[in-house]
Amino acid sequence: MIFWFCIGIVGLILVQFIVAIIRVKLFWKNHKDYLTAQLPFVSVLVAARNEERDIHKLLRSFELLDYPSESIQFLFADDQSNDRTAEVLKDWCAREINRQLVTIVTSQSGMFNKNGKANALAILEEKATGKYYFFTDADCEVSPDWIREGVDAFAGNVGLVIGITQVKANRWMEKFQEIDWWLTLGFVKVATDLGIQTTGLGNNMVISREAYKQSGGFKNLPFCLTEDLEISRSIQREGFTIVHKVSRGMLAMTKPEASFPDLLDQRKRWMGGVMTLPFYWKLILGLQIGYFVCLIGLIVLFPPIGLLLGLIKMLLQGMFLRLFSRKAGVKINGLSLLLFDFYNLHTTVLTILYYFWPSNTKWKSRIYP
Repeated sequence: MIFWFCIGIVGLILVQFIVAIIRVKLFWKNHKDYLTAQLPFVSVLVAARNEERDIHKLLRSFELLDYPSESIQFLFADDQSNDRTAEVLKDWCAREINRQLVTIVTSQSGMFNKNGKANALAILEEKATGKYYFFTDADCEVSPDWIREGVDAFAGNVGLVIGITQVKANRWMEKFQEIDWWLTLGFVKVATDLGIQTTGLGNNMVISREAYKQSGGFKNLPFCLTEDLEISRSIQREGFTIVHKVSRGMLAMTKPEASFPDLLDQRKRWMGGVMTLPFYWKLILGLQIGYFVCLIGLIVLFPPIGLLLGLIKMLLQGMFLRLFSRKAGVKINGLSLLLFDFYNLHTTVLTILYYFWPSNTKWKSRIYP
């Protein structure tokens, strides 16, 4: 009985990857070629807090954008940084008239949301005049075609476009974080193309002004630490569609978490959002955990079968990730793919334990209960 139960759980995971591979190979949606001859005016909104070391890269990538400067409005919020972030932004914004820095003062903390980032973005949006709002993080870098590709995906009742984000990896733990992001966003792409509710992507997404205003934007969100998930929900409730555009032009780069404790803090914050997802998503995520439990049991009790199924899963997973990442013009290291499950098992178990551990969440130099 236990044997067949474990075979069933492992088999479901294998089928999951087979379906995902078929979707990427045969039913891929580019969300392209909708761009009109008239390039729309857009606003780029960035909330920054203590990003002195990394924000230079983002600003440089903005300078390389292939889009008319007169059609872009750059809006930055310095969210009470205690390093040189404000000075860097002030200097950069002073060079062009389409750049503006907004300083979040103490009296504005929690004005719209106790989540510092959501609050800062809500304040920034009051100054936004673009037809589309582009969001990224201060520790990211965007492609030169980022804005062209983003506006190119809006058609019909599309209200939010998700981009694709890659972790810039050098060390082994960073490479595993990179694969983890590819895996998560790969499933988001498959689900979104199927019309299944997923999420936004705070470091790489575009929202139409119409969808933002109609949904109430960040101002009307309940307190949470996954504001991108919440705003995607509010936009979908208003009848707008979300699409996921995966291309070289919509690719953004982000830095990895520097240490394993930092990684667990990040995952604990994400788990808070996961726990609010519909039941079917919790079931799917629960199967990922059940897979490891069942596979370990099979390896212990029936080594040849367990090892064979584990190898098949690694190969299917690797095939899916390679197919998916190539859509964004990226090739993933093969050895990292083979070793990823060993990292994924430990990270998944520790994330769950850490989520239920009675401790606060650290994010952007703030402590949240």
